Amino acid sequence: MDTRGRRERLRAAAAERGLDAVLVTDLLNVRYLTGFTGSNGALLLRTGPSAAHPDLFGTDGRYTTQAAAQVPDLQVLVDRGTVAALARAAVRGGAGRIGFESHVVTVDGLAGLERVVTEAADGGAVPELASVRRAVEQLRAAKDDDEVAALRRACAVADTALAELAAEGALRPGRTELQVGRELDARMMQLGAEGPSFETIVASGANSAIPHHRPDATVLREGDFLKLDFGATVDGYHSDMTRTVVLGHAADWQREIYDLVARAQAAGRAALAVGADVVAVDAAAREVIAAAGHGEHFSHGLGHGVGLEIHEAPGIGPLGGGTLTAGMAVTVEPGVYLPGHGGVRIEDTLVVADDEPELLTLTSKELLVL
Repeated sequence: MDTRGRRERLRAAAAERGLDAVLVTDLLNVRYLTGFTGSNGALLLRTGPSAAHPDLFGTDGRYTTQAAAQVPDLQVLVDRGTVAALARAAVRGGAGRIGFESHVVTVDGLAGLERVVTEAADGGAVPELASVRRAVEQLRAAKDDDEVAALRRACAVADTALAELAAEGALRPGRTELQVGRELDARMMQLGAEGPSFETIVASGANSAIPHHRPDATVLREGDFLKLDFGATVDGYHSDMTRTVVLGHAADWQREIYDLVARAQAAGRAALAVGADVVAVDAAAREVIAAAGHGEHFSHGLGHGVGLEIHEAPGIGPLGGGTLTAGMAVTVEPGVYLPGHGGVRIEDTLVVADDEPELLTLTSKELLVL
């Protein structure tokens, strides 16, 4: 894991913004930049004149041993008031402009930081606190080789779990959505997942027309659509996949809707390319569905980034912004939802590459009738 290289990229971005130091307090961003997985950690990254002082990793006494093992290349500051201690160190190191993660720090937290830097200035010039916005998240959008390898492992766990349950007959009429969801989660953990990527969606019959239905005591019936949206977390990275099957036998309307979503999904996957505008990628799939008269039945964006969080940049949808770059891990997940009848979603996780995107979720997308 090249955490040092990641920190250097953030240091360059901070220097471009005229910052002397950056306080990173979001725990996932701290993990990305240091490798630390505990519940209290923060990073002081220095640039400009203050770079004469070392970067500091801050935590409290509970994590002294863990920090030594996971963050061996940074000087560790142990203090229960972790963020305040790092802010004081930034001021004493000569930082005149300190960046902070404004999307993470609360109003009260910012007021506290202002008090700390004012006191630490001890009558001298008070450093300016400046938002870095989502600077680390921007770095996280393009995955490095280690991250893609972790995503592959997470996707493989999900693929295997679904294949095993299907082969064992666990997806059958008479069972409940809750039973299927719990078995799918348990199987992923048996296969090495730290846990599910998110609350597993199991939606049968009319429930499959609800994009984010929460599994309940609904009994699976012959002739139902069964929509499964799930993923595994492995080494902190999340997979995301949706497959829709039919139980017993498929009616003509189910085959038609499934074929439509499959064609839209293929169009969305084909549009993934370095430099592609995310709105155009969404449109490539959405136009297929709209042309078939079901535009109003596709009610969400085409996809999203995935990594240390299940939803990351970029957002791929009509309201998205920006273009794709090599290394971005994204989902492509069009759906058609017919209220009161049923719905289909087909979703893959892929990595954008200079040539063709790499498909990480390998479960077949042919209509499966169980």
